[in-house]
Amino acid sequence: MSGLSPLPEPQGPGRPLTRRSLLQSSATSFGWLAFSALQQQQRASAAGAFTQGPHFAPRAKSVIFLFMDGGVSHVDTFDPKPELTKRDGEPSTVNKSRKWVKSPWAFAQHGQSGAWVSELFPQIATCVDDLAIVRSMKADLPIHSTGNFKLHTGHNLAGRPSLGSWAAYGLGTENENLPGYIVLSFGHLPAGGSEVISNGFLPSSHAPTLLRAEGAPIENIVPADPAALQRTKLDLLRGQDTDFAAQLGGSEAVESAIRNHELAARMQMLVPDVLDESRETKATRELYGMDDADPHTRLYARQCLRARRLVEAGVRFIQVNCPPGRPSGVWDQHDGLKKEHEKNARHTDRAIAALIKDLGQRGLLDTTLIVWAGEFGRTPHAPKPDGRDHHPEGFSVFLAGGGVKGGVVHGATDEFGINAVEDVCDLHDLHATILHLLGLDHERLTFRTSGRDFRLTDVAGRVIRKILA
Repeated sequence: MSGLSPLPEPQGPGRPLTRRSLLQSSATSFGWLAFSALQQQQRASAAGAFTQGPHFAPRAKSVIFLFMDGGVSHVDTFDPKPELTKRDGEPSTVNKSRKWVKSPWAFAQHGQSGAWVSELFPQIATCVDDLAIVRSMKADLPIHSTGNFKLHTGHNLAGRPSLGSWAAYGLGTENENLPGYIVLSFGHLPAGGSEVISNGFLPSSHAPTLLRAEGAPIENIVPADPAALQRTKLDLLRGQDTDFAAQLGGSEAVESAIRNHELAARMQMLVPDVLDESRETKATRELYGMDDADPHTRLYARQCLRARRLVEAGVRFIQVNCPPGRPSGVWDQHDGLKKEHEKNARHTDRAIAALIKDLGQRGLLDTTLIVWAGEFGRTPHAPKPDGRDHHPEGFSVFLAGGGVKGGVVHGATDEFGINAVEDVCDLHDLHATILHLLGLDHERLTFRTSGRDFRLTDVAGRVIRKILA
């Protein structure tokens, strides 16, 4: 058979077009189609079209994400379990070597809604009628790094864009002199490192800008050169970058670099003013706890107050990290539960409640979505009475403002707080809800890379409509 010649292709009018001749005649056209699409993408990048815009009318303009790294215990904060108190010290049904551990804090009902909150959060308890508490959240794995990736990026592994980057990509910023995505940090990164909060494969113009709580919020925020000299340097840099991008036929990476250089220059003029909390009244400073004797309480108050000022200035997404604690996360209490959870609550409770009230008093809460969440909860059982382990099977988060129905408790865990059993929600659902309130359809907010479209919610996610106003 190897010596036989291939059959000739049919030719001429009226002859059927074979698959081989079709591919031969159209190969060049396919190439031009691909080249045309690439040119359009490059032109869009060169024009700075790095955002999509809302898909429908938004309820919220901005998001403040209060990240509780390490895993706050749900059965000690927002999800009371009388059965744990009743069975305290008995062998658990999960593992006979572990015992049920009751909460060391009393719970009480608060507000007109009568929502239950433990005495850990006396100030947040005064705001329950503004909160939608979700008691039925689920994550995937009991590991800090993967939990942080899933909470921030919707995926258990590194490499995907964070929620803040997706929000900035979808909507941009209302203030061209400030970034769309800012992380208020304490000079440390959560378990998982910088990729937890990164822009992943999205354009670098949607990467987070980190502002420290102490000292200069950003390096070189005060210009070293006179304004005229700095402008000359920026013009030279832009010219070089533009020429380089032209040589490449258009480059998103270079265009993003140009935008970042120019944004940095504009930030030098605006950021010191936006972050100047000395302009706040004495009453506002006291509300947040700006003059508290505890340095961590004081600094967390500063970051929450800055979050409000950044919302006023038009920043789209602000993440507030917790003060430093254990390397695995400040709320990661396998031991010392009572002492450490009380310390963490003391650092954060007052400022969070102040942020909710301050935004409300200024008419900003209706357009600002507050999200309070950690990567998972903590076990209702433990090998010793003063600690709890990682628990992704059911835990609590809360949302407030920005289109959320206040005074709502959504979902439930079982009688011991082990599994989410009613109106179960996962982190894709939380992300879909946040994007929805920003006017973004989580199924349509996509970015094409590596030959396919990616989205924050992957192939899952549903809006938690029962908590929407």
